[in-house]
Amino acid sequence: MNALVSDSWGRRALFGLLVLVVLAPVFGWASGVVGYAEPLENAAEETGAADAAEPISPGLLPDYSVPGLSSPLGTLVSAVVGTGVTLAVGVGVGRLLEQ
Repeated sequence: MNALVSDSWGRRALFGLLVLVVLAPVFGWASGVVGYAEPLENAAEETGAADAAEPISPGLLPDYSVPGLSSPLGTLVSAVVGTGVTLAVGVGVGRLLEQ
């Protein structure tokens, strides 16, 4: 991770990720204002598959929320966790491929 921060492109990339993470609650709010719904969920409802669905696992952060937190704060926590996990896996795989 230190090498990522020492490169100019790495600092810019991390700054871009930070901006997107901070803006995640705004995107969540905006999607509610315009009435956005996930296309796959819409298709499942139209075909009746949503009624027959039985979730195997509720997920780590279902619907990008954290139980007990407000919607914007839960979205922010979900963005931080998701970005952190993805970045860690990406950096880890990158280091393995360098060897």
